[in-house]
Amino acid sequence: MSLQSMTGFGRGVAEGKNYIVTAEVKSVNNRFKETRFKMSSLFNSKEMIWRNKLDQFFKRGTFDISLSYQQHPSAKIDFSLDSKKVEVFLEEIKKITKDNLQINPVDFLRNEFQRDDNLSKQEELLPLAEQAVYKAYEDLLKSRQNEGKKLLDSIYHILDLYSSYLKKCDGIRSQYPEMLKAKLNQKLNEKLKDIKIDEGRQLQEVIYYLEKLEVDEEITRANIHLGKLKEILSSNGEVGRQIDFLLQELGRETNTLGSKSGSPEISQNVVEMKVHLEKIREQALNLE
Repeated sequence: MSLQSMTGFGRGVAEGKNYIVTAEVKSVNNRFKETRFKMSSLFNSKEMIWRNKLDQFFKRGTFDISLSYQQHPSAKIDFSLDSKKVEVFLEEIKKITKDNLQINPVDFLRNEFQRDDNLSKQEELLPLAEQAVYKAYEDLLKSRQNEGKKLLDSIYHILDLYSSYLKKCDGIRSQYPEMLKAKLNQKLNEKLKDIKIDEGRQLQEVIYYLEKLEVDEEITRANIHLGKLKEILSSNGEVGRQIDFLLQELGRETNTLGSKSGSPEISQNVVEMKVHLEKIREQALNLE
């Protein structure tokens, strides 16, 4: 199964002899999983089955599932008058009105005189509802996979931009020690020109300072995290939390790279790297 976005929409329709059932499922991002049903009480007996079926398709997200039904246009209109209710009504009215009973047949068209046919409705509606719900799930899956592919393409593009700035930092790093060493020696000579300093001691201080500003480890670890991130993105299943963790690690290395470096060029590239990491984080929030 390919990577999914947690945002999507699915719709399913099932037609029977007398009814048409429509199911719609909308999903948005969530750190966990939340499912909400909006439907007639006729379908309550199936809710847990549909929840369990949803688990087979999706792992994370907020899901709003709505079901509705209507009479099929080709169905015969069946007015189901409950004769027992009518008899009871007439008996009670006779007790009150005695011989002055006046009845308009139209009065019995009201809902309270119709037969309660929920059971017969359920016999047709429940199988149709199940078909509609499962079609909606499959439609939602396609929608989330399509959105996931778009997100993945966008993330790969931003990762390439981040990598390009990291490579620039790596290139500057190779020239950085000599430049910094010359700059430090110049400063020391300017500040302490009237003081005689042991050259060995001066070199030791310069090396110590250079070590404090060394960024080799940060660049190496950032490249390792990038490799792991691309490996996860090329896998299947639930990857959102793993991506979030690696982005935190990349952010940590990027921040350290910027704070340790005394190079304006590296600092400028680090700013761009941070911007692109934030863009990736925003996109990754929608991945399952």
